[in-house]
Amino acid sequence: MSGDGYKKISNSMDITWSSVKSIIKKWKVYDPHKRTISTVEHGGGSILVWGCVSAAGPGSFVKVEGNTNAEKYHQILEDNLIQSARELRLGRRFIFQQDNDPKHTAKDAQKWFKDNKVLQDELNRKILDSLLDFTRKCSSARQHSDWASQMRANEIPTAALVLGVNVPDHDITFQSLSELLHQSVTPHVASVEAKECGALKHLMKRVLERLMDTVVDDDEEEETEHTSTQLHKSVNCSLSALCDWYITKTKKSSSGTPGKKRSSPAEHERQQQPPVVIIFKDLEAFNPRVLRDFILICSRYIERLPLMFIFGIATSPSTIQRMLPHSVSSLLCIELFQSLSCTQHLATVIDQLILTPQFPFKLNAKVMQVLLSIFLYHDFSVRNFIKGLQLALLEHFHSQPLSVLCCKKKEALLNVMQLSHRDLERIRQLPSFKRYVEKQESQEQVNLITDDSHLKETCRKMIKGLHKYHKNYYPILKCLHTLTSALPRYPLGKQIRELHLTCLEKNVWENEDYQSAMKLLKMLAKDDLIALLQRCGEILKPVKSKKMKSTAFQLEELLTKFKQLDTVVSEMAPSEEDSITSPIKNLQKKTDLFQLQKTLLEMNETRRSKKLSPFEILRNEALEFIDSLVKSHLSPPESQTLHEVCYYSSSATVRRHLNATPRTSIQAALSSPYYYLQNENLKTEDGTVSNAAPDICIAYKLHLECGRLINLYDWLEAYATVVSAADGNDPDSDGYGKVDEVKHARFIRSVSELEFLGFIKSTKQKTDHVARLTWGGC
Repeated sequence: MSGDGYKKISNSMDITWSSVKSIIKKWKVYDPHKRTISTVEHGGGSILVWGCVSAAGPGSFVKVEGNTNAEKYHQILEDNLIQSARELRLGRRFIFQQDNDPKHTAKDAQKWFKDNKVLQDELNRKILDSLLDFTRKCSSARQHSDWASQMRANEIPTAALVLGVNVPDHDITFQSLSELLHQSVTPHVASVEAKECGALKHLMKRVLERLMDTVVDDDEEEETEHTSTQLHKSVNCSLSALCDWYITKTKKSSSGTPGKKRSSPAEHERQQQPPVVIIFKDLEAFNPRVLRDFILICSRYIERLPLMFIFGIATSPSTIQRMLPHSVSSLLCIELFQSLSCTQHLATVIDQLILTPQFPFKLNAKVMQVLLSIFLYHDFSVRNFIKGLQLALLEHFHSQPLSVLCCKKKEALLNVMQLSHRDLERIRQLPSFKRYVEKQESQEQVNLITDDSHLKETCRKMIKGLHKYHKNYYPILKCLHTLTSALPRYPLGKQIRELHLTCLEKNVWENEDYQSAMKLLKMLAKDDLIALLQRCGEILKPVKSKKMKSTAFQLEELLTKFKQLDTVVSEMAPSEEDSITSPIKNLQKKTDLFQLQKTLLEMNETRRSKKLSPFEILRNEALEFIDSLVKSHLSPPESQTLHEVCYYSSSATVRRHLNATPRTSIQAALSSPYYYLQNENLKTEDGTVSNAAPDICIAYKLHLECGRLINLYDWLEAYATVVSAADGNDPDSDGYGKVDEVKHARFIRSVSELEFLGFIKSTKQKTDHVARLTWGGC
């Protein structure tokens, strides 16, 4: 690139020309032995390479074999670009620049950039970016000369991250935050939890061990016995030791290679003094006294150690004021960060994984409802929702032999032609295919049932129709949600997942809520309706479908008609207004109920005969157009032939694997031990328990025959009788059924186990009785 080209880059990026030149020189400065080779001005052949460079240094430098096309350039980017960004610690918000070479701007290469937002597509991208900016800002502000004026010397920068209550995905958020801080801000990051920091020395020890990566001695009596030669093996549990270690580490990192040129002062200071970040994952669970003492100690070292805190808060930011007195909280410079709710994360996941035609695998209404119910009423975990989706995917491909057709359209069409006769017979047994055959003529029915080649051709058409259905379904679904989500009381649901469930179950246009939504849309003002239709047009434009392109064009024509309407609606003529209001004027001051009813009916008829305005006519036309789109494209998937190859429908399997039912499992084990032990001696009929069963099973079965209060002595005698029969004792002998020490101990152990499991409890009413807690066969 010429000098003028580099100057254009510097102007567009708002950086100085000297900085651009310093970036260019980095290629020779960084590592001349590995990154440069001697050149020949004339002759010597040529070699094709790909490389990248940034202000932090050069990235990968690879040789390219042969000519480069868009596909090969795509592969080069995938193999080298992200890896270079990570090695150079560029963070998540770097800008990649390239020229307008045809292979750079090819559709495949551009698609890679669009689909592989590797550093930006995570659920917590915005909040993590804000936290990274906060740490960089605090680190750079500290190194300025006016640091004391911006923040008192004993004030610790603190980020209060509010994540919400009962969210099991907090660990993933903090793990991602730690990795990003390591990559782009500082290598000195330590995360601590309340369960491992019960006392101050434990908290101090965990922080030092994770920052210094060494063994920390928390015995204060031996503090004076450690020498400098032992420091690398075991260090004192104090912040002074951390300060000495930090000074040593920063000195090592600041001394570069002898041949390396000095970087800019700001960059040198940033690399020389990276902050020390301590993350408190669960602030509410920490002991307030431990947290208070730790902050007080850290405030004394803030001039020597660039400390920074991140508080993970589940409830409210006011927790900090409740846990810490003002004398301690005033030592913190707190900035609040609010994470998105788990339902917003779920909406993102559903939009990217379910409401898209890119993935051919789909869930039917019942399976979708099971996953949503577990999320909303059980754990609020997006990670578990994704795991449930993965489980459904595995079960579908494992249990459905025809899932070989659940793939991209081109692959599915090829797989159809490779189906065996057995697979074709499975297709003939599908309920959707049977309904399709019943609608055909007699000769066509015979061909579909007997001719395999004809069936393959028909299946190809069905697969194409199924993919076309998905390509049109989701844009229209999003358009309908856009129109109805802002209506009062949300007749079709506030979230798009609610509307999607309704469309999966039945024809949405037959729903009363749909009719109510259409009536409310007919009452929208002009500006509101135009804004909603414009948003629908934005949804339809990117869709690569002939039908959707035609729909988008018709929608644009409607918007043009709206814009051509006069901004001011012409008022009614006075005569017309008088004709409408005349029944009221003709009313007497005193009138009976019959006269009032007659007058109101006349007014109603007059209003019906009133001529519609141009806007009302156009509004009705637009809503009729939307209604026709809904009826054409939002039919349930069961209406599509061969939908079984893409839709997973076994909700019972998903519920059994994901819904934890320990009580049911315990009951099954106690009532029928053979179910788990698989011992032939335990086989019984009619719900009885074998006398050879484990002691707890015998005690459990006997307790089911008792009332609310159970006499322990009677229970023990019944237990001894059953166990004696299992031991093979003679029923006529004198010792049969008597309680010995061994049987007594076994019985006490069984009763204790039942009490632990929650089937019985001790009672104060009678000391030799226990109370039964479960009923109804439990």
